[in-house]
Formats: sequence, C-alpha cells, structure tokens
Amino acid sequence: MSTMLGQYLRQFGQKLVHRKPQFREEPESSRTRPLTTWNLVVIGLDNMLGAGIYILIGGVAKFVAGPAIILSLLVAGLTTVLSGLCYVELAARVKVPVSGYYVSYVTMGQLYAFITGWNLLLYLIIAIACIARAWSSTFDSLIGNHISEALGGTFSLQMPYFLASFPDFLALGLVLLLTGLLALRVYESTLINKVFMGLNILILSFIIVSGFIKGNLHNWKLAEQDYTLAAAGSGDADSLGLLGSGGFVPFGFDGILQGAATCFYAFVGFAHIVNAGRKASNPQWSMPLAVVMSFICFLVCFGISTALTLMVLYYLIQLESPLPQAFVYVGWESAKYVVAVGTLCILLYSLLSIMFIMAQLTYAMAEDGLLFRGLAWIPAPTDVLTDAPTDTRIIVPTGTPIMAVLVPGTLAVVMALLFNFTDLVDLMSLRSLLAYSLVTFSVLVLRYQPAQNGSKKEKTEEETKVEPEVEGGPLESEPEAGTSNILKSLWFPPSTIPTQKSDQIVYGCASLVVLLLIILSLILAQWSSQVFSGDPVLTTVAVLLLLLITGVTAIIWRQPRAPLLLNLHSGSLLCLPSSW
Repeated sequence: MSTMLGQYLRQFGQKLVHRKPQFREEPESSRTRPLTTWNLVVIGLDNMLGAGIYILIGGVAKFVAGPAIILSLLVAGLTTVLSGLCYVELAARVKVPVSGYYVSYVTMGQLYAFITGWNLLLYLIIAIACIARAWSSTFDSLIGNHISEALGGTFSLQMPYFLASFPDFLALGLVLLLTGLLALRVYESTLINKVFMGLNILILSFIIVSGFIKGNLHNWKLAEQDYTLAAAGSGDADSLGLLGSGGFVPFGFDGILQGAATCFYAFVGFAHIVNAGRKASNPQWSMPLAVVMSFICFLVCFGISTALTLMVLYYLIQLESPLPQAFVYVGWESAKYVVAVGTLCILLYSLLSIMFIMAQLTYAMAEDGLLFRGLAWIPAPTDVLTDAPTDTRIIVPTGTPIMAVLVPGTLAVVMALLFNFTDLVDLMSLRSLLAYSLVTFSVLVLRYQPAQNGSKKEKTEEETKVEPEVEGGPLESEPEAGTSNILKSLWFPPSTIPTQKSDQIVYGCASLVVLLLIILSLILAQWSSQVFSGDPVLTTVAVLLLLLITGVTAIIWRQPRAPLLLNLHSGSLLCLPSSW
C-alpha cells in the first residue's frame, strides 16, 4: 500500500514539474525587413502609453502620493526597466515567445505555468473591468454625470460596503458588446493601431502643453491654512480627498513607495519589444537598448502627472475621469470635450486589445489542459499545422474559440458591474507587479539550469559523475562528516557547469528566498513602527530573516551558471500573441 502511494505521489510530482517542449523555428522570410532599435522603441511605447496613464494617475495623486506621484513614477519606471532587461535575458536563453506563461511552462514546469497563467488571466480580467469602469465614468462626465446620479440615487443604500456604491450598467453593456464583437471574429488591424497611436500622442501632448500653460506652482506648495480654507469652503467634506500634511510630498516617503507599487501598470510592454526584437538586424544590441530607451514612457507619464497636479489641487482631482475634469477646473470647458472623446477612443481600443489577448490566453491554457478543455472549443472548422507536434499546435484564424471569449468575458462583466474602481486599480497593479516578479524568478532559475537539449549520452555521463558525490559512504557511517560535505558542496560546487543537482539546489534556494521575503514583507507591513523602534522580538526576527535571505542568496550565487545561448538571432516562431 505504501509503495503504491509512493509511486502515485512520484507520478503526481513528475506531472507538476513536466516541461513543455520548445517551439520549432521557421526560416525567416527574405522579404521581411529587419527592425531597427527605434522601431522596437515605438513598439514598446505603443503598448505602454495606453490605458494605464488615463486610469492610474488620478487615483494615485489624490489618495496616495499627491504631487509626489512624479517620484512614484520614477521609482516604478526604473524598476520596470530592470525587469525589462530580464525579458531580454529570457529571449537570449530560450527559443519560445518571451511571455510569462510559455516561458514558465517550457523552463519551470506545469505547476509554475499554472500559477503564472492564472495570474495573467486574472490580471487581464481585472484590467478589462477597470478600463470599462473608467470608460463609463468618462462618458458619464461628458454628458453631465446624469447616469451616476440616477443609479446612485437608486442603488446606493442597497449595495454592500465592499462593493461599488452603485452597479455600473454602462460598463456592463460595453464589455458585453465587445465580447460579442470578439466572438464574431473582429480582430486587430495594423491601420487602426496606427490611427489610435497617433490620436493617443496628440491627446497626451495637448494635455502636457495645456498643463504647463494653465498650471499653478502653488499647488505644489500647499500649507496648513490652505487645507483649512478648503475644508471650510467645501459644502461637502467628502468630496475632498485625503489632505495629507502639505507641500510637494503630502503623504511622506510611504506615499511615494505605495504610489510606485500602484504605478507598475503604466509600464507594461517589454515582452512586445523582446519578441519583435528577434527580427532586428542586431538584436544583441537593439533589444537591451530599446528596453532602456522605453524609459521615454516615464517622461510622458511625468509630463501628464505634472500637468494634472499643476492644474488641479491634488485632493480635488476627479478619481475616475481626472484628465477631462482638470480642464473644467481651469476654465477650459471646450477642451474637456476634446480630451474626453480622445480618452474614450483610447480606452475603447485598449479594452478590445486586452480582451483579444485574454481570449487567446484562455484558449492556450485550455489546450494545454491547465483549464477545462471545453474552453478551447471552436465551432467552425479550424486549420491546424498538421506537421507540427501536438504540443505546439496553433490556431489559424478560420474560427473563434467561443467559450474562451465568453467565459472570461462574463467574469469581467461581473467585476465591471459590481466592484469599486479603486479596488480594481489596486488589484490590477498588484497582478502587474506579481507578473514582473514571476519573470524575474524565471530568469534567476534559468541562469543555473543545465542545458535541456543535450543527448541522452551526455545526461548519463553527467548523472554518473554526480552520483558518487551523493551516495558516498560517509553519509551513512559518519553523519557529521556527511553534513560537512553537503555544506561544502553548497559553497564549493564540484562541477563548473550546471548539473541536475545544482539545478535543484538553485530552485529550492530561490523558492526559500521568495518565502522568506514574503514573511519579512508581512512583518514590515504589519509592525513596521515596532521593528524600527527597536522591539526586541520583532527586530530580532527581521534581522534573522535578512541574514537568512543573504545566506541563501550567496548559495545561489556560488552555483555554476549556464552559458548564454544567444537565441536572439532566431527567425520567426510558431507563437501566439506575445502579450501572454
């Protein structure tokens, strides 16, 4: 009985760490023009300068950081650039599309792919609900807030405290409409993409220039009497945001860091740069340079947040439609309609693009068996690459995975209808931050992973070489000597190239570092004042955790690294959209 149970558990464990075979390469067409570094920068900015700017800046400036949102964006931008370089390293080490789901499945195994895929799917669903809410609020402000007043008066007393004050039926209708269009096979167009990108640049440029013309530096130098006058002059005290303590940083250093954690969603798009960079003329140079140059996105966010906080006192910013309402505050009523219509178009296009990616991700996970296989059902006949292995099948767009569109679309509809806009923004930013963390973890493990393309003979020789070190007699006769040998092998690995044993050591140590960081973060989040004030118990625990993290990280650093494969010269791949 125990033997059968052991075999069952072993088989179950092998399934959890089963890795998906890498995609086969296709020869690159001679008619394809190689991309330049600037082409890659434009691709990145096209994906970064989207809904995030229109959604995040108002809430972060009003409730979290005040005018210091500029510093929050700087911290988030620098951090995401480093994460973008991790995407470049992923592209150099693997031959699959650089995306969280596929990279985790090919390099880390099924369990890690399941966690990553669900994280990305929830992130996309929440992003759809959040953008739909923002679109609804912008449209409502354009027509005089009649919809919110009618719904608020009807439902405000009947909604639970943890949900929105009233159900947003306009957002519900919008998501249902786009879900239906997507189910009818409405796909993205390159021409439409260029039109909306140009419109986006025009709207953002107009806002930045207007902010510097109509802005008032006094909004960054508020004193206590300004808050007193504002509170006294406001007929509705609830209409004011958190007032803070004044000055440029009203919520202190904590507000800057909290704002940075929320602003991560404004910097997404590095996967697009890396996957397009495979077709660059000099990818080893173009890809990392394009990632760094995409910091231009921060300059645009810097201009928008500066314009907004100079035009409007931060505690008077309208949460769900901040940019159009800012022009009302400075007396440019006509400009409000121009910015609002442009914002509606950008949000609508971003919403359709994200829904397309969500449907494709759901289809891919269902095909791989990580979701219900019924979600991959396609009613119309579909062409599949018959000469490709079963695990690398891709859909040719002659049919639409209806269930992959409708099921996650229904979840997005429910969230858009019932959940509060602020809660959706926080959840979306958290998922974005977690996605970057998963990519970074993948890079850390990949650096120390043995090559997967070796022959069976090479693997057998490696196992034979490593085996005597594990099965040495001293481990049985002299436990102390065995422990000493194990510790010595951790700090002085016997091999100069990655082995299966060193791979397991790094994987375990990296997982332990993540667990220790989570525990340390929880302690600092709950009892930060006691830790820094010298509480004997909490301070000791925090110091021990830091020492453990440092020691485990040093063990990882001592393990042999895998050579960089430099797959950047690869041609086009059999892949689904790179945003996965």
